[in-house]
Amino acid sequence: MTSNPGSIEFGSAIPYYVQLIELLKEQIIMHSWKPGDQIPGEFELCMTYGISRTVVRQALQELELNGWIVRRKGKGTFIAESKINESLAQKLTGFYQDMKERGLDQITRVLHQQVIPASEKVAQYLEIPLDTTVIDIKRLRFINNEPIILVTTYIPANLCPQLAKTDLTNRSLYECLEQEFGLSIARGRRFIEAVAANEEEAKLLQVERGAPLILLDSISYLENGTPLEYFHALHRGDRSRFEIELIRTRVGIPRESAINSINNLSDSNDGLTFWQ
Repeated sequence: MTSNPGSIEFGSAIPYYVQLIELLKEQIIMHSWKPGDQIPGEFELCMTYGISRTVVRQALQELELNGWIVRRKGKGTFIAESKINESLAQKLTGFYQDMKERGLDQITRVLHQQVIPASEKVAQYLEIPLDTTVIDIKRLRFINNEPIILVTTYIPANLCPQLAKTDLTNRSLYECLEQEFGLSIARGRRFIEAVAANEEEAKLLQVERGAPLILLDSISYLENGTPLEYFHALHRGDRSRFEIELIRTRVGIPRESAINSINNLSDSNDGLTFWQ
């Protein structure tokens, strides 16, 4: 515990748990505690601040809910690692390029790379007949030696048959598709939802079973409208945050004109427009 933890103002109208939240956040912001550090337990916090365990628990629940701390059963409470900002929800870039632009140290482990018949779901997304051969690539992506994303990619084998034998370790898939096979993504659709980690996913991503994950499903298309890629990416919910830039159009502008205007603005950064 820092030598100057602050104190609760018992005569204040501000609830004790809110005061405690601010006191603990101040220590994190002022670097008294750093990501990964274990903070004092409930009893010690009660003694330090002269408050009840109910107040301490309420404050810790709020801090955990807002991503400041992580509580691990049987181990204690720790300062949460900072989240990694990603632009994959709005940009047609891959994870490798996105992280490279941010200057983050990344590693890719290819779990499998094989040719298989397309399942019903994959065939539907890629607009190909059921059982058409596709290249199935499953990769575990690391940032600073910590697993962050588990992604499975499917690409029609007839578009780039040699991709099945191409080494994608620590390499951008999109860069490979463009440089070696002349396949450039022109547009895409991406869907985001929250899911819980199953046993295999939890083991690979080093989280507990049932931990929150952010699922990103994506279909990418060539200029002529042919689906090139479908991927299913699971991002650790405790370490990922997506950036999405929204542009509001004036009422009365035809939808097609609005899309063209936004796409013209987005050409410089491969922006992906979302409509509801």
